[in-house]
Amino acid sequence: MAKINQSIPEFKAQAFHNGEFREITSDDVKGKWSIFLFYPADFTFVCPTELEDMAKHYDELQKLGVEVYSVSTDTHFTHKAWHDHSPAISKIKYPMIGDPTGVITRGFDVMIEEEALALRGTFLADPEGIIKVAEIHDLGIGRSAKDMVRKVKAAQYVATHDGEVCPAAWEAGEKTLTPSLDLVGKI
Repeated sequence: MAKINQSIPEFKAQAFHNGEFREITSDDVKGKWSIFLFYPADFTFVCPTELEDMAKHYDELQKLGVEVYSVSTDTHFTHKAWHDHSPAISKIKYPMIGDPTGVITRGFDVMIEEEALALRGTFLADPEGIIKVAEIHDLGIGRSAKDMVRKVKAAQYVATHDGEVCPAAWEAGEKTLTPSLDLVGKI
């Protein structure tokens, strides 16, 4: 089960990426920040809006040293067909991982067993593969890539500024906090 401050689960899977099929493993994703964006299924309704929203922010995430991996229990072949036929999905430049056996989806603990579909799970892992953000939504609730970008910036800030923490709704450039006895009861 994927939990905060634990390693991402080990996996090996096929992905559709930039017009090609390629194998991606849990070891391959280490070395840079990674977002795992789980969604229920290709050719659905809320899913393409979320994946397109993430595609709009992909260049910004790349500049932050982040790779995005969308994951569903569909095959990499289905991802290609969806990419070829959907105006929203055709904008995706990040890898679309196929998980037809559900190994990755179960490893991140977002599988709906009775439907063999993933919940809307979003996970941010640091370059060592340690999970720093985990968020799970019900199927009818779409996510915001813009807010995920904010969380990436906060996680990267905390990782490089020992002893500092980011308060609620923190944006890059705003004040952070340094927890201490002096702050207790004063916030």
